[in-house]
Amino acid sequence: MKNKKNIVIIPARGGSKRLPNKNIKLLGNKSLIAHSIEYAQNSGINDIVVSTDDEHIKIIAHKYGVFVQNRPKHLATDISPTIDTLKYVIENLEDNYENVILLQPTNPLRPKNLLVDALRLFDQNDYDSLMAVTRNHQKFGKIIDNKFVPYNYEIGQRSQDLEPLYFENGLLYITKSTIIEQGKILGENNFTMITNHSFSSIDIDTQEDFDLAVYYYNKYKNE
Repeated sequence: MKNKKNIVIIPARGGSKRLPNKNIKLLGNKSLIAHSIEYAQNSGINDIVVSTDDEHIKIIAHKYGVFVQNRPKHLATDISPTIDTLKYVIENLEDNYENVILLQPTNPLRPKNLLVDALRLFDQNDYDSLMAVTRNHQKFGKIIDNKFVPYNYEIGQRSQDLEPLYFENGLLYITKSTIIEQGKILGENNFTMITNHSFSSIDIDTQEDFDLAVYYYNKYKNE
């Protein structure tokens, strides 16, 4: 058994109710799963695992020369936590890895150097984990007794004066394997990497999400 540095895990189950077969839908001339595989390869990662229960996804992954691990049925449901899949993957690999990089196929578009920059930060510091977030510029509120109650602003306040709030964009996560083995994606010493690229708004679960991804792909494909 070898001890290695980094492994990319791409969890891609076959079932999807809101957007059937979404992980193999073509964005440009490549499936969503292929975008994440190529992104990892172009970022210099050699060890990549696709965890899936779907035969079509397996064929695509093998075409790109990456290892495929069969995903058990109990980890491939609508309510299966991602952490359970990550833990299963690393517990059933022949080699040991220091760090796990999670790339979700539903986030097929990422800034070109995001992973390289994130790994450099991660290596230079003793972080348990790293996650990508994006600043929110919307005015949120709650509905209380059928009335809208502002949450992060006051009525009349300008958007540019909002208190900075951020959302988890899902573009990537890096976590020490020891943290994954504890059943956690993020450790206590977690670094938050702010990413404000337009790709941060793309997380594909519906046809509308996919249409937005097509728009941004066509806009940025030559950059």
